[in-house]
Amino acid sequence: MSVSKNTGISDFGSRLACACCPSRRGFLGRLAALGVAAMLPGELMAQAGAKAYRIDVHHHLLYPGYLDEVAGQRLGSGAALKWSPAMSIEEMDKSGIAVSMLSLIQPSASVADAEKRRRIARKGNDYAAQLVRDHPHRFGSFASLPLADIDASLKEIEYAFGTLKAEGIGLMTSYQDKYLGDEAFAPVWEELNRRKAVVYTHPLTPDCCRNTVKDLPPGVVEYATDTTRTIASLVFSGTAARYPDIRWIFSHSGGTMPFLLSRFTRHEMDMKERAKERMPRGVMYELQRFHYDTAQGNHSGALAALMKIVTPSQVLYGTDFPFRDGAEEIGGLSAYRFEAKDLRAIERENALRLLPRLIA
Repeated sequence: MSVSKNTGISDFGSRLACACCPSRRGFLGRLAALGVAAMLPGELMAQAGAKAYRIDVHHHLLYPGYLDEVAGQRLGSGAALKWSPAMSIEEMDKSGIAVSMLSLIQPSASVADAEKRRRIARKGNDYAAQLVRDHPHRFGSFASLPLADIDASLKEIEYAFGTLKAEGIGLMTSYQDKYLGDEAFAPVWEELNRRKAVVYTHPLTPDCCRNTVKDLPPGVVEYATDTTRTIASLVFSGTAARYPDIRWIFSHSGGTMPFLLSRFTRHEMDMKERAKERMPRGVMYELQRFHYDTAQGNHSGALAALMKIVTPSQVLYGTDFPFRDGAEEIGGLSAYRFEAKDLRAIERENALRLLPRLIA
């Protein structure tokens, strides 16, 4: 793929370079001489008075009392769990983020207790909807489902879209011993397919793989691996092909899936006739239909592997706030040197195509 230099400084910088300097390189040299090139893109944007334009599809919230609901389940660092709406808005302003799509921090409504997971989903969805009402130009929401409870999930889908006007659904990659391709979830996929819903997914520590390596937090290995497991579950079970109108978003540049591509395609060959039944158009077709956010997958190795599978049209900007911030995301995308039009698509246009209500 042909790429050109892109500093990630923003469209303001691009327009100014064209208007005032004989070349972009000359413009950047002048910025460096002024000490501006070392500034964060968001800081430069703020000082220049440019309008925030990025859309963050991977941005977490906690509702009041949520930590008590999920007590005993590992969530991440203590500092990140002091989240507040004001923290999010401050970070968004700093990083040139116009809108953030809110989703509940893992484990969300994947807990084992049935009553508790229904309560978590409803409280999280109501709280997110209130934040959207309070800040209608800054937040959207991916509503949680108590997916292990099919009837409750169908009711929550109706409530989320009909009453709360959520932009999409936010799911975990696994629910106890089931991944998203499990046939038990078919009624939910039928309804979401009918609605042509956007379904954002986020990994967690799966039940199968807790405390696998001494002194190693599960997020280091297990999160990216769980994303890969659920992608494989959806594709090889035939679920992705059966419900083609669901628009899937997978976190962290697809986890480890891009690195395991040859194993996916080899397994497709080993399946023989079953592969034709479950994925008539093939593994690659399904993987290339999916969307992937770049939160914590914004380094050159992850991006290079992902770009061998999909085009930039399937890639979305995500920060993983409050665990990570926009500066890290912008730095990684800038260092990869996407073409300017592709960077703009990743940071904004692809999200608007999936979530057109955000245009308003």
